This record gives sequence, structure tokens and C-alpha cells, in this order.
Amino acid sequence: MIKKHLNKIVVGDCIQVMQSYEDDSVDLAITSPPYDNLRSYNGYSFHVEEIAKELYRTIKKGGIVVWVTSDATINGSETGSSFRHVLHFMEVGFNLHDTMIFKKRNPIPQIYRKRYTNEFEYMFILSKGTVKTHNPIMVDTLHAGLQLNGTTYKNYSKTTQKRGKLAKPVKDKKIKGNVWEYVVGKNKEDLEAKEHPAPFPYQLACDHIISWTNKNDIVLDPMCGSGTACVAAKKLGRNYIGIDISKEYCQVAKNRIEKAGSPLL
Repeated sequence: MIKKHLNKIVVGDCIQVMQSYEDDSVDLAITSPPYDNLRSYNGYSFHVEEIAKELYRTIKKGGIVVWVTSDATINGSETGSSFRHVLHFMEVGFNLHDTMIFKKRNPIPQIYRKRYTNEFEYMFILSKGTVKTHNPIMVDTLHAGLQLNGTTYKNYSKTTQKRGKLAKPVKDKKIKGNVWEYVVGKNKEDLEAKEHPAPFPYQLACDHIISWTNKNDIVLDPMCGSGTACVAAKKLGRNYIGIDISKEYCQVAKNRIEKAGSPLL
């Protein structure tokens, strides 16, 4: 029963834990797997095929999985594991709703020769059917209110695409693009997760939770590590479940949850 794990951090193998959950019971899963042995996770491993299968079963129709991942470089070649992961998610039934980019404002300097510094990770947005909830993050437009003479909107039809509608006046706000930029490990909430080798930014978790869920929805992180997604879910008034096989990381997550206080109004 999923109810017994609501608003808790659970120690265990995420596949076995999720097997006890009902079908169509989770609104959003957001996680970052320990890909390509890039990071030490106390010797623990994960099996993406079984995880994808259980996520598809437990995610509600119209729900979302946010899969944050990247690739190691081994023997001069990137592994391509990110793409294999997402293709497997599609094989079990998910739609690849969007391929988003998490751009790091402070990337680690490149150690490989003849290669540019790696500044990003993928955020694959996988949906179970047609997306149910989207609360788009809006940003200011560059030329708000400007009367333009020549710029036009493109008509995205299934047939011939034409430009016919004049873009004037320019609107004050527009939907944010799918490249999201964050400082890594410098903000207060991120410093609280320093006992874990690779937490994603707290604001990244907040932005996805806001985008794909509503108040009181259930947010799951099946490999929760230091609990960043769970802390964000609690502060945003969502129910959360964090699962991790490491007792040490689960304790870090529980400590952060206790410090998080009441949800934001």
C-alpha cells in the first residue's frame, strides 16, 4: 500500500518497494540514477530495466517521470547510456514528452583533452500517455509591449506551416525554454546535501514539481539520495516518498526533511 509510505523516507531497494504500490498511484517521479559508475554510491547498483517497468506501472495516467542523467567518457567515447535509458523507458510504454537540458553555471573544468567542457545533463521528461498537468513557468519577454512590423508567429499545423499572424504587440510573458540553468552546490539548500556525492539542485526539483503537479499530489524519488526532491515536495505542499537503499543517505534525507519546516503558502 502506497499510503503507508506517504511523507516518509524508506530504506530499501526501490524495485522491491515499488512492487508493493498500487497501479496508477504516483503523479510525478523525479530522480537521478547513479549512471555509468561516475559516482560512488557505497557499492550499490541499479537496474534501469526493472525500475522503468515499475515506474510505468505506478505512475498515474498522464503522470510524468523526470529522469536526470548524463554519460561517462570511457576509452575516449561517451557511453550513450542516457539514450539507452530513455529508449528503454519508451519500450515499456512511456512517451518521450520532452528532452530538456540542465545547464550548470559553474561546471567542473574539463579534464579530457581535445574536448570542450561538459556543462550540462539531460532531463528526460517521460509521460504515461497525454500529460495531465502542466503549470508552465513563465519568464519575461525581451521586447514586452513592442509594436513590431515584420515579425510573425509560425503556424504549427500538421500540414503546411505558414507565417501569417503578426506578433504585435509583444506579450509581457512567455513560457520558459527547455534549457534550465542552475548554480550547482552553492545555494543554502544545496549545501545541506553535501554528504551525498551528486545531488541535483534544489531549485531544479522545485521547478519540475511546480510544472508537473498540483498541491497534494504524490511526488516519488525512487533513488532519493540526500532527499532533495522530497524536501522540495514538502515545501511546495505535495506528498512525497523517498526511497534509497543506503541507510546513510536516508538518514541525511530525514534530517533535511525535519529541518524543512512547514509548506510554503
